[in-house]
Amino acid sequence: MIMAVGTSGRSTADERMAGRPDADSAPPAHEHRDVSGGWLRPTVFGAMDGMVTNVSLIAGVGGGTQDVHTIILTGVAGLVAGAFSMATGEYTSVASQNELIEAEVELERTELRHNPEREQRELADAFVEKGVERDLAVQVAEQVSRHPDEALRLHAQEELGVDPQELPSPWVAAVSSFLSFSIGALVPLLTFLAGIDALWAALAVSAVALFGAGALVARLTDRPAWYGGLRQLALAALAAGVTYAVGRGIGASVS
Repeated sequence: MIMAVGTSGRSTADERMAGRPDADSAPPAHEHRDVSGGWLRPTVFGAMDGMVTNVSLIAGVGGGTQDVHTIILTGVAGLVAGAFSMATGEYTSVASQNELIEAEVELERTELRHNPEREQRELADAFVEKGVERDLAVQVAEQVSRHPDEALRLHAQEELGVDPQELPSPWVAAVSSFLSFSIGALVPLLTFLAGIDALWAALAVSAVALFGAGALVARLTDRPAWYGGLRQLALAALAAGVTYAVGRGIGASVS
């Protein structure tokens, strides 16, 4: 088969391809991390809260007594109580929020069923507020309204600010906070469980862990690691210092 060749020596097929963009050379589409799930916030909050709570408890009790058994008992009790408190709190909070959203979505579903024209106008107005021309906004609202599920989703996003199909799981939030709090609260106890009775050793290990946790969270959110680490360390030092002072004062007054 003979191919026609232009004066430049390239085939006409090559000339046609030369004017088309090379898909392989195009930059890859960027991807976002999932920020809608229900695990990151309770996990980070639980770990930080576990470390700060228990290091403060241990510092407070350690300021009032030198009894290692009492310090360990306090730390273990704080770990167990705090983990269950975090888990039940997160579950109740997320479940209640979801129930409220579901009730509002059901109200919106009823409005779409009984007042479709008014809801369609509201959706068109929302598109106009985002910069879409009125005629086009009306057309899009009409097309979307032909699909009840999609119309409900858009109305919920515009009026409630949530996607009813992507609500966080209360169980994920509860389990994440329970495990992360337990891990965080265990850190100040490690030195005592290892047989090192000095309070300063527990505080030093906790300080390193708090700085590392703060730095890690900062890296996840594209913030300077040193800033996140120092910020978390400073806040924990304030909490532990105040609690130690209270324990020291109470211990001196009752001794």
